[in-house]
Amino acid sequence: MGLFGTNGVRGILGGDLTLGGIHDIVMAIAAHVGRGPVLVGRDGRDTSAPISSMVRSSLAYAGIDCADAGLVPTPCLQLAVRELGYAAGIMATASHNPPEYGGIKLVWGDGIEASREDEAAIERIHAARSWTASPPWGTGSSEARALQAYRAGVCARVDAGAISRAGLRIVLDLGNGAQAAVAEGIMSGMCDGVTCINSAIDAEFPGRGPEPKPDNLSGLSRAVRDSGADIGVAFDGDGDRSMMCDERGQILSGDVSALLLADYLLSRNAGAEIVTPINSGDAIEEVASRTGSRVVRTGVGSVTVSREMARRGALAGFEENGGFMYGPHLPVRDGCMTAALALESLARSRRPLSSAVAALPESFTAKASVRCPGGAAARALESLARAHPCADT
Repeated sequence: MGLFGTNGVRGILGGDLTLGGIHDIVMAIAAHVGRGPVLVGRDGRDTSAPISSMVRSSLAYAGIDCADAGLVPTPCLQLAVRELGYAAGIMATASHNPPEYGGIKLVWGDGIEASREDEAAIERIHAARSWTASPPWGTGSSEARALQAYRAGVCARVDAGAISRAGLRIVLDLGNGAQAAVAEGIMSGMCDGVTCINSAIDAEFPGRGPEPKPDNLSGLSRAVRDSGADIGVAFDGDGDRSMMCDERGQILSGDVSALLLADYLLSRNAGAEIVTPINSGDAIEEVASRTGSRVVRTGVGSVTVSREMARRGALAGFEENGGFMYGPHLPVRDGCMTAALALESLARSRRPLSSAVAALPESFTAKASVRCPGGAAARALESLARAHPCADT
């Protein structure tokens, strides 16, 4: 199996992922990137602090200068890499996986995760161990501007004045994750009222786990109803994905929330393109057809969607798991940008979220997952590929 999965490198720290292994991966990354500075960030997991330290030490050993952004959401690191002029970024995170997991994501200088081609090149370097380490060693520094760059970037891409005038109220389920570092402040600058639950960053994700799903968001539903909020938003562990809840407490699937935002954005940008993988529902084609817009399908994985968006200059992209990407901001998954766009759509439509959802074409999504060891997963995929040689992914 390769080092990189659908979204970075992940594993159980101390099990199939070790700090020594992280060192070797970063040495291969450094050999491929070839220059600095590199911005390093981490989420709130216990595993992410030692991984971040190892990443920075390994970069210095490889002769690459780096800066530490500290605890930030993944999309914050990505935007900061681009806006602050870094050659690349590395985020220590395992996203929505259980607390014992750790991992890293590699971000290119454009703020987008490394392409599949770059990942393959890094894997070849890693397999051959074709890297060197010699003086001069890289230097380390702190980067205090990342969160402010992210706040400014999100706010600049929506009509904050219209949102403020609408007097909207929002509930944020921060999920004990990285968006607790910044999302409340961003939303408070736009909304008439912000209520937060699960707001303490906690490596064990005690509130409802690191992955927001319809079956663990009853607290969000209740908080929305009790507070009379217009919308609820729940973030995953590293803050790049979100799930929404309407004013009645009804949780929306990732596909439905994506349809909602796509319908809003395409109504203002007729003829644009939306990029989504083949496992998203087909209702998006009906939404796009209303404005003469086009849907582009890709293989599964946010990296694939993001890179295709960048190549085409697409307006937006999404995955069925709640990952939404807004091209004019940055073609990557961003939970807080998604929440801000939802607020703008509510402010301009002047109707309840439930009414906007009712006007969408019906969407049906069924999803299940089975956890298995890496070797077993590889054998299963090989078997499926042999049985279905014409499959797209």
